[in-house]
Amino acid sequence: MERPVLLVAPSCDNETIDKIITGFEQKLGYRPDFDVSVDGRLIGGFIAVVDGAVYDTSFSTKLHEMICELGEEKGFKLRSSFATVGTFLKKRAEVPEQDAPVYQFGEVLSVSDEIVEIKGLSQCRYGELIEFDGGAIGLALDLHIGGTSAALLDGKLSTSSLARSSGRVANVCVGEELLGRIIDPIGRPLDGKGNITAEKFRPIEAPAPDIISRAPVSRPLQTGILSVDSMIPIGRGQRELIIGDRQTGKTAMALSAIINQKGGDVYCVYCAIGQKASTVSSIVHTLEQAGAMDHTVVVAAFGSDTAAKQYIAPYAACAIAEEFMYAGKDVLVVYDDLSKHAVAYRTMSLLLRRPSGREAYPGDVFYLHSRLLERAAQLKPELGGGSLTALPIVETTAGDISAYIPTNIISITDGQIYLETEMFNAGMRPAINVGLSVSRVGRAAQSPAMRAVSGSLRLEVAQYREMAVFAQFGADIDAATAAMLQSGERLMELLKQRQDLLFTLSEQVALLLAVSCGVFSAYPKSEILQVRGRLVDFIHKNEPFVMRRINETGALSEGDKAAIVACFSQFLAEEGVENGARS
Repeated sequence: MERPVLLVAPSCDNETIDKIITGFEQKLGYRPDFDVSVDGRLIGGFIAVVDGAVYDTSFSTKLHEMICELGEEKGFKLRSSFATVGTFLKKRAEVPEQDAPVYQFGEVLSVSDEIVEIKGLSQCRYGELIEFDGGAIGLALDLHIGGTSAALLDGKLSTSSLARSSGRVANVCVGEELLGRIIDPIGRPLDGKGNITAEKFRPIEAPAPDIISRAPVSRPLQTGILSVDSMIPIGRGQRELIIGDRQTGKTAMALSAIINQKGGDVYCVYCAIGQKASTVSSIVHTLEQAGAMDHTVVVAAFGSDTAAKQYIAPYAACAIAEEFMYAGKDVLVVYDDLSKHAVAYRTMSLLLRRPSGREAYPGDVFYLHSRLLERAAQLKPELGGGSLTALPIVETTAGDISAYIPTNIISITDGQIYLETEMFNAGMRPAINVGLSVSRVGRAAQSPAMRAVSGSLRLEVAQYREMAVFAQFGADIDAATAAMLQSGERLMELLKQRQDLLFTLSEQVALLLAVSCGVFSAYPKSEILQVRGRLVDFIHKNEPFVMRRINETGALSEGDKAAIVACFSQFLAEEGVENGARS
């Protein structure tokens, strides 16, 4: 066992030193044999190192803490008014004298590939933040006899540096002060807009709400995307996976869902994992142009960041979202994307010498995502009634949704929206494969108005796609099949939608009602999108109160339905369409 060390200030005499040693004798139950030395840098007080713990009462440490508390981290310079400094010192003087701060310390044995091997820190907890000389920060991920292994989150260090347990598990600042800001997973701003003023923190790892605390998912989360809201509805508190190959519009769909919440009652958190800084900047620009950053928090862990930062990013985003949920609010969080998250975790695990399993991923990679996505929930009214809706994104390779990570996350979520490369390349945007896409919450997450008009839509799309494949072979088809193919072509054209074009609930209901009434059958396929825009404008102009009532109530009464159907006849008359054909 190493000999205890006692560093004292020059002002300490032998009598004071003896009192200090006697105090430790009473505290530890034995009289430690200190190696005593004088250090003028302490100014006053002492620092003792006993049994792997540091007892620090030095004036230099207290002065440093005061400087940090008075400095820029609190929002004003040290050159602030004497009244401010005087008030601060008076408040510190009123605090009763406390025991010496005690913290554990260890020695860095090796640093390799952002993994730090530390000797000591026997009482360190899993997931605890570790501070190193020079300001570097690490995350304890492997606890073993005689030492600890940590992943470096930020900063640089060398061997023989000292490591100190912070005493707190990794957490992040939360609250409405973060809205409109871009932060890293540690909670530091990345947007150059100054310090974060949030004073509340939440641990990034937290247990999911238990079954007793949850209520059924029954309220819709409108995305503004016609094909999603009508066929694959997303409810508040649901976990809906967006999956597909790269460059098929996964992020665009998630951003549309965020933008559609503008002016509503849903807060949003977008988490970028392992992406380029330029990509994140483009996404933020898109949200700012749409006016959606006012209700959105962006958490970014770039591809150039450490694997540990990418690992904790979605948990930090979830903690920020949970603060809103437990405050009784509805929140949407997007994880973009969890396939990169799994790769970052695999990188850390292999460097920590954890054995890999199927497809080179560690055995607990399922738990990695399940403990994250299970935190999405709809809380009971007596608990505030808040909800957390999760939209995880996963990238596949060559459309293989049966790969290890995709199947893991599919089994955790409440459904998936599969975006197909062939459909995307053919110009179908969003490129949703209806056959492989599903919402396990289903029509329970739809408003009554949408349920009334979208019942057979999914079946019609599936039948058209199946029949279109059959017709490609040039076989003879009867008149009924030909009519179904023509109707299906117009329906697919109607479902095309640009990223910047979002429909309200009333507009979606009116368009689907128009499909069932055969309004678009009189037009060629090439004119459907133009006719759709003219029809929506016509209905807004002639029946504004009906459209507003549908948006506010979410219901479609018989009177409102009749009014919209009457609009169709007027529209076709003005368009010069009679008896199902254009004149």
